[in-house]
Amino acid sequence: MRALLFSLFVLSLPVLLPGAEGPYQATGFKVGEVTDTAAIVWTRLTLHEERNPTDAPMVKIKLVGKQSGDTGKDKRRRLARVVYPGGSSVATIRDAAPGAPGQTRVLYSLRDGGERRQTEWGDVDDERDFTRQVTLRGLEPGSRYMLRVEARASAGAPTSHVLDGGFRTAPDGSKPSRVVFTVSTGQAFKDRDHVGGFRIYSEMRKLDPSFFVHTGDIVYYDSLAKSAELARYHWQRTYGLPSNVAFHRRVSSYFIKDDHDVWQNDCWPTMVKGKDMGEFTFAQGLSIFREQVPMGERTFRTRRWGKDLQIWMVEGRDFRSANTDGDGPGKTIWGHEQLEWFERTVKESDATFRVLISPTPIVGPDRSGKKDNHSNSNFAHEGKRLRRFLSTQTNMVVVCGDRHWQYMSVHPKLGLREYSCGPASDSHAGGWKPSDFRGSHHRYLNVIGGFLSVTIERDGGRPTAIFRYHDVGGKVQFESPIVSD
Repeated sequence: MRALLFSLFVLSLPVLLPGAEGPYQATGFKVGEVTDTAAIVWTRLTLHEERNPTDAPMVKIKLVGKQSGDTGKDKRRRLARVVYPGGSSVATIRDAAPGAPGQTRVLYSLRDGGERRQTEWGDVDDERDFTRQVTLRGLEPGSRYMLRVEARASAGAPTSHVLDGGFRTAPDGSKPSRVVFTVSTGQAFKDRDHVGGFRIYSEMRKLDPSFFVHTGDIVYYDSLAKSAELARYHWQRTYGLPSNVAFHRRVSSYFIKDDHDVWQNDCWPTMVKGKDMGEFTFAQGLSIFREQVPMGERTFRTRRWGKDLQIWMVEGRDFRSANTDGDGPGKTIWGHEQLEWFERTVKESDATFRVLISPTPIVGPDRSGKKDNHSNSNFAHEGKRLRRFLSTQTNMVVVCGDRHWQYMSVHPKLGLREYSCGPASDSHAGGWKPSDFRGSHHRYLNVIGGFLSVTIERDGGRPTAIFRYHDVGGKVQFESPIVSD
């Protein structure tokens, strides 16, 4: 039985069936929002087996409406006009992976044997970039699953493309379990550092992580996404990269959005001034994010991974006040509902280690000119509230994204720890001087790309959390253990 299952679910290259003419799965699949008994599988069908070649035509953005000598803020506010050279379109430009109609289904079983189960065939949604999300329920806690995603053109048509992979479910919340997870941010397509995409993905896989968290800035819309179609193009080209496809077929993920994968830099719902984004709107950005990643009912949520770990992933764009508003009790990044939910669920938790995973910093330090997160002066009121609350919780820390450098800091008065995971590649690192080590806060500072890994285990019977910073080659740069009493 096990041999049969293994032959069915071999973690191999994509399977192209004889005589099939598509649709394909050039952007792979993603498994997300995993609990102890459920998971969401995100699927997408494509017209071609691979994304478009790198020598295909490329769209250009021309700024019009101001004098050619305008610079700085005036230049950023000029009107954007999209130019497709030589009769090209979003579907034919460089690195695009245009979608295609058809159907998908998911087959899955326990890796160690058991009944194979399958979902019904279902149509992908041509109004949502030919995607489909399927929820698997009734899974076994703390188990490895193998799965296969199949594609076909229509009901009754033969299977045209197959991708195999797998994932883990979360352990039962009452059981001590070893858990390893990795965290990243700042994944700019132009800053990829490997012929297949990003080096960190193969390095993270070597750790056999239980799950992965992307803290936002997954794609960067600002300069090019002047329409909803071009926003979707950013996801197509990024998740058509071999490094990303291979990783997400084997590791489940939780995705958090930030400014660059909603609309533009430091944006908020009522933002007016800034770069001209053409026909693309903030509201479309919110919708497209939920379309492009596996996501449940809401984008702020908490997940339990065994007796010793609970994580909270929060929403930093949907509910925020304008960055330019005056600070005070009414100014917020999280919004009242999310703040109440967070404080209540943290108090209810009996997990040994509790980790807030935030798209932006809460402790810092940050650059003096920044005005977009809780460590900045213009969100001081809500920032102080959060830091005071977090510091009263036993074994609770913050992991954050957004910043283009790695750091571990400790609030000098409250003792609250913050781990900034740093960007996905060295070429994306910057924004802080390596020599600016602030002893009042920093315990570790490194202006490099890489990722953060967290290991939860019982060392000699004592629950231990070990936070490790890795460079893009996987080498550990710094280690920070926390041992529970």
